[in-house]
Amino acid sequence: MPDIILENSAFRLTLGEDASVKGFLIRKNGEECVYPDEDIRFFSVTQERPFNNEVKLAHPNKWTVWQAERLRYEDGILHAAFDTVPVKARIRVDIREEYMVFTLDGFTVLPEDYGGLCMDTPPVAELRLCALPLIHRKNFGEWLNVCWDEKAAVTVAGSCPEIRIDSEKRKSARILSADLTRDADLKGSAVLIAAERERFLDVMDRVERDLGLPRGVESRRHPLLNASVYWTGDISLKNADEHIALAKKGGFRLMLIYYTAFFRAKEGFSLCGDYDFNDEYPGGLADVKALTDKVKAAGILPGIHFLQTHIGLKSRYVTPKADRRLHHTRRFMLSKSIGTEDTVIYVDESPAGSPVNGKCRYLQIGTEIISYTGYTDRRPYCFSGCGRGAFATDILPHDEGSLAGILDISEYGGTSCYIDQDTDLQDEVAQKIADVYNCGFRFCYMDGSEGTNAPYARYVPGAQMRVYSLLREKPLFTEGAAKAHFSWHFQAGGNAFDVFPPEVFKRMIARFPLEEAPRMQKDFTRLDFGWWAFRLPEGESEGTQADQYEYGTSKAAAWDCPASIQANIVSFRLHPRTDDILEVMRRWEEARCTNLLTDEVKERLRDPESEFTLLRDGVGSLVLCKYERLKTCAHITAYAFTYEGKSCAVYWHNRGEGLLKLPLAQGSFVLRNELCGNEEAFEGEAGNTVIPAGNKRYIFSDIGGMALQDAFEKAVLL
Repeated sequence: MPDIILENSAFRLTLGEDASVKGFLIRKNGEECVYPDEDIRFFSVTQERPFNNEVKLAHPNKWTVWQAERLRYEDGILHAAFDTVPVKARIRVDIREEYMVFTLDGFTVLPEDYGGLCMDTPPVAELRLCALPLIHRKNFGEWLNVCWDEKAAVTVAGSCPEIRIDSEKRKSARILSADLTRDADLKGSAVLIAAERERFLDVMDRVERDLGLPRGVESRRHPLLNASVYWTGDISLKNADEHIALAKKGGFRLMLIYYTAFFRAKEGFSLCGDYDFNDEYPGGLADVKALTDKVKAAGILPGIHFLQTHIGLKSRYVTPKADRRLHHTRRFMLSKSIGTEDTVIYVDESPAGSPVNGKCRYLQIGTEIISYTGYTDRRPYCFSGCGRGAFATDILPHDEGSLAGILDISEYGGTSCYIDQDTDLQDEVAQKIADVYNCGFRFCYMDGSEGTNAPYARYVPGAQMRVYSLLREKPLFTEGAAKAHFSWHFQAGGNAFDVFPPEVFKRMIARFPLEEAPRMQKDFTRLDFGWWAFRLPEGESEGTQADQYEYGTSKAAAWDCPASIQANIVSFRLHPRTDDILEVMRRWEEARCTNLLTDEVKERLRDPESEFTLLRDGVGSLVLCKYERLKTCAHITAYAFTYEGKSCAVYWHNRGEGLLKLPLAQGSFVLRNELCGNEEAFEGEAGNTVIPAGNKRYIFSDIGGMALQDAFEKAVLL
């Protein structure tokens, strides 16, 4: 039989009669995409073990993958027959102008092949809907499942969270795959895109529009996508004006508001799920709407930060009666009845492997939660040292045969547990979150998204979508604490990195977000360089300083990424360098909106060992300078740089203000207040020059060829 050719205006896919992949050609530039020597069949089926009687007798009883070995194409349907196993699959092919969609149409099974077996047929655990062996290219985006370089971009993508999208890297090729699973009702379609690099996102945008998916491409093209974020967890109508003034001082165009600003919260996430308004919002949703209106009137877009999968262990979903829809990692059956005083719980199944961490040792039986201190993994199996009525749940007797489940406690602090994603509890919580979002928010951060039951590739984006689908005005973009394949279509930013202390801030920026940024770019995506704390100088710590934010935001801007700072009004009021630090952010936000950051400049900025500062020249324009840290006395930070042939230094007092005595060889120079730009000629005594330190950052120049390092190393703070 001749080969089967599936083609459209963009590409030609050639499959052999044995279901092998023979060719995959991008038509406009003649670029071949598949590696032909890999013996890969486009389709396969998987069974936990053989079920047909003759196959079962002839082959081992194990998880078995049966490759397609015969293929024919008729009336838009590929008919695949498989090696040994008696089943055929019908795959419908929807050929669009620039992409193709593969969908399971059904199975063909002869009655006699499973005759006499009381079971649904065919017993297929998984169907591989597509397997494509691609030539290795320069870039592989693991999130989107895309191989690309300057000539071509190819992806096998999924149409919904239920389909499993993955890849396998081999020496000669990378195999992109799409699998339907029985646990997800064999639901979903595989979308095949192949295009010239410059056309790829346009085609993906067309796929999203045609298939009714969230607009991942559109959000990635939004002009605010790389704007940094002012984050607050305590804004209210009472202090909103101060928060807005601080955000504007830092040049922020986005404000992300943590759920604790609106809702009652204590002890970490212990009240998540209730979402009761706190005393700062007596008017509830009306007050939230008034706040978002105020923020938007100031020219700042508000977003909301929530944890959609967490249920607090002190919430109404736990106490006094634990909700049946909480997730359990394992289940046991009571082998003996227990009364209200019993502290040993006997079960039929071995507890081996149950949690031993002190914050995670909890069973749920009915509506009661019970702690335990140990267990036996030999018969008679039991949990021992049980504390009844944990988390103030009602203590009740439980009959033999009752089910006990290990409560899925969040690893982040142990103050919450996770929702069973197979129940409607996620929808219930999602509606509460959506009611607040619909008060005028325009983007969101989906925190704690990893907190789902397995399979995570399905439930992480699924839980996110259960919130997203209820948002009336779809977010301009979302970020999230965890990402899975389908979330690419609505999560235009990767997870923000958590707080790094000032003492290790730069090192951690280089180690984590700076390392991830080029990998995220392979997914046509940016990441958030982190939630940056604003720490006061105290004790041995100099706290947050301007050079830390400058390092972080310069590296973020180099990869077209934003950063998020955690605003703290009290710290902003008390920190002596607040205005300077916010001015750093303002300048880099301005640079993001101009043509200053060319590709060549960005390449320079990416070096983790190099530091840069943005200064203003005499007419107020931004000037990028590479600068180097100088050794100096305690509580003083200083950097040296060269500008217009002059040796210059920028310095400041970390904790307050005072006078700095420098052994400068030359006593005549210009001293400039870096924040406002005011300059004055300064005359000092050669070899014993006293200059102001503090109030603002200062720059001095016109000191000839003076060795700045020598001067600052011998400096004395008066």
